[in-house]
Amino acid sequence: MDILNFHKKLINNYKTYIQSFLNIKDPEILNFVDSKIQINALWPEPLVQFNPTFEKGRPLSQLVEDGQLHAELGNIFNGYSLYKHQEEAILHGASGKEFIVTSGTGSGKSLTYMATIFNHVLQQGTGTENKIQAVVVYPMNALINSQYNEIDNFKKRYEETFQKPFPITFGQYTGQESEEQKEKLRLNPPHILLTNYMMLELLMTRGGRDVDIRENFLKHINYLVFDELHTYRGRQGSDVSILTRRIKASAQHPIICIGTSATMVSGDNTSLSEQKNKVAEIASTIFGSDIHPSQVVNEYLTRSIGTGHHSTKVELIQAINAGILNNATEHEFEIHPTANWIEESIAL
Repeated sequence: MDILNFHKKLINNYKTYIQSFLNIKDPEILNFVDSKIQINALWPEPLVQFNPTFEKGRPLSQLVEDGQLHAELGNIFNGYSLYKHQEEAILHGASGKEFIVTSGTGSGKSLTYMATIFNHVLQQGTGTENKIQAVVVYPMNALINSQYNEIDNFKKRYEETFQKPFPITFGQYTGQESEEQKEKLRLNPPHILLTNYMMLELLMTRGGRDVDIRENFLKHINYLVFDELHTYRGRQGSDVSILTRRIKASAQHPIICIGTSATMVSGDNTSLSEQKNKVAEIASTIFGSDIHPSQVVNEYLTRSIGTGHHSTKVELIQAINAGILNNATEHEFEIHPTANWIEESIAL
C-alpha cells in the first residue's frame, strides 16, 4: 500500500463530502470557508505512532525482597517484571506520594495504581473488611468492566495457586448493575470501588440507599484515582476538580490522588521538563494538591531495532535510493540505515 497516496485520497474524499453540504450564498462567508478547507483546517495532521520498547525496571519480587512492598504483593503479581516507569510510580505510591503516570498505550499504567492500593490494604492488615479504601474513577463503563475483569483474573490466579481467599475485595458501581448487585455492594462494601465520575457525583449528593456507601468511603477512603485524566477538560474538568475537593473536604483521612493518561505529555517544541511542568500544573488544578513535576512519571524507552550507528545524510540518501529487496529478511529491515534513523531521531 502506498500510504501517502492513500492519505491524500482519503482527505480529498472527505473534502468532497464536506463541500457537498455547503450551500453558502454570501460570497465573503463562502470565500472564508473555502480558504479554511483548502488549508486543511477541518481535520488534524497525520498521526504517526511507533510501537515503543519500554525500558525494564526491577522485578516486583525484588521490591518485596527489599522491604519496599508488602510480601503478599509478590504472590498476587507473581512473576511480574516491571517497566522502569512502573517501578518509579509504585515506589511513589508506596511512600505515600501522589503521582501521575503519562506513559504510552499498553505500558501498564493501571498496574501502578492497583499495586499501590493493594499494598496499602495489605499493610493495614485485618480489620479493613467492608471498608472502602480506594475509589477508582473511569470515563467509560467499558473501561470499568475491563478493569474489573483484570482484577478478577488476579483473584482467580491467586486463589488457584495458593489455595486461599484473595485478600483484596473489589466491586463496581456504575448504574448498570441490578438492584440485587447494588444491595450486595451496600451490605458488603469492597476495599476498592470502581465507578465513573457521574455516579460518584450522585453518590456524593443523593440520599436514599446510597447514603451508606457515601458514608463508608468518606470514613475510610485513602486513594482517589482518575484513569484517563486527559478526558477531564473544560467544563467537565471543572466539575471533576470541584467534586474532588468536596470529597477531600468531607473525608476523615488525607486522600492520595493518582492519575493516568497516555496523551497528556505532548508538544512538538517542548522539552520533557516543560511537559512535566504542565502536567503537574493540570493535575494540581484537578486534584486540589501541590503536584511537583518529579511526581509526573513518564515512560523510559530503549532501542528495539537498528544498530545505534548515526548515519550521515549521504548514507541515508544512498540507502533509500538502493531500496530494499523484496525477499529481505526481518534482520535486514532492522539494520537498514533508515530504520535506525527513524528510531533514533523520532521514536526515541
